[in-house]
Amino acid sequence: MPGSGKKYHFDHNMESSSSQRHVFEMEGGEKKGGCCSKTCKVVTGLVIVLAVLAGLACVGYFVIYRMYFEDQSRLIFEDNFDTLDFTKWKHEITAAGGGNNEFQIYVNDRANTYVRDGILFIKPTLTADFYDEAFLSAGTLNLYGLTPADQCTSHFNGGCWRQGSADFPIPPIRSGRLTTTESLSFTYGKVEIMAKLPTGDWIWPAIWLLPMHNEFGGWPSSGEIDIMESRGNRNLTDGNGNSIGVDHMGSTLHWGPYWPYNAYDKTSEGFLTTTFAPFFSSAKEGTFGSAFHKYGLEWTADHIKCFVDDELVLNVSPPNGFWELGDFGLPDEENPWVAGGKMTPFDKDFFLILNVAVGGTNGFFPNDGVNGGYDRPWGDGDWYGLAMKNFWAAKDLWYPTWDGEDAAMQIDWIKVWQL
Repeated sequence: MPGSGKKYHFDHNMESSSSQRHVFEMEGGEKKGGCCSKTCKVVTGLVIVLAVLAGLACVGYFVIYRMYFEDQSRLIFEDNFDTLDFTKWKHEITAAGGGNNEFQIYVNDRANTYVRDGILFIKPTLTADFYDEAFLSAGTLNLYGLTPADQCTSHFNGGCWRQGSADFPIPPIRSGRLTTTESLSFTYGKVEIMAKLPTGDWIWPAIWLLPMHNEFGGWPSSGEIDIMESRGNRNLTDGNGNSIGVDHMGSTLHWGPYWPYNAYDKTSEGFLTTTFAPFFSSAKEGTFGSAFHKYGLEWTADHIKCFVDDELVLNVSPPNGFWELGDFGLPDEENPWVAGGKMTPFDKDFFLILNVAVGGTNGFFPNDGVNGGYDRPWGDGDWYGLAMKNFWAAKDLWYPTWDGEDAAMQIDWIKVWQL
């Protein structure tokens, strides 16, 4: 010990040719040359410290391995949008109206879908800017392509060929709809998408999934999972005064034995970025169009949950299946899921869809809604052609709200894990 004045001495004496004795001189009652010396204590301490550090390193390695490497092993799809990867994303090419009499043509055009600085943009533009305004009322829209990549993807509702007229114009908007039908379909998983939503009147962005094979029949009997839907209007409320514009998003499941039996209202919830309406959760600043937010899906054999920034929006887990939850008032013989399980029809392969629609006559932009500054351009009873005509006639009201790329849905990254 420092300052003790003790001396430590270690001798080797040979007693005989067959044995050796170590002789220790003792002073102050301590064994000279023992491991209680200052040097030995330091060495011993270092060994202990190194052993502890090695143990911590091993624990850390296995924790990191399980948190990262095992998680990565379940990662089945990822896109950081360094480029627009056509092996991952298929463009829909159609004027079918999305089943909602929407006002856009989906095209494969870099004016509408493009990547810049690691961000995917899906941007609506004016059909008149691509052709001219006279084309809307007198042109012929022909989406039958010459090559497989240019083929029209849906004939429904005149989706591949249409003759414009004064009463039934060509859809006045061009936009994009991307799917993973040729690269990814899965049953049960976790989806995360970092996205900034479009701002602009009557713009309708969506991140959603549809069944790959419609194993229980046509829509909605095979299901639909809407992770996120929103409306680009800055000041839009429903008939009860609840904000439903770009400060609001919703998550919904569509399901039912056949149309018009669609019990989506039992599995739909909304989320607001403000405390405007007490019916919805509130935790964010600004709007969903002013910053990027993370939209998520957790889909298992027990439940479907949707999230925004890891906050729960929708949680669906029917105790006895969707037929009982729907309470359709139909005979059991009409149950298309009778041989299925708890989550049927949501127990089959689905694929991912990203799209930006505009308008529509299905009520997503409600008839009793109130829009700041002017009323919805199309009327309650307008049929498809008249609704598009009236929408286009009000261009000077809604188009100024589409401010360049703020009118685009912007996606930073997407990840899908198998669960």
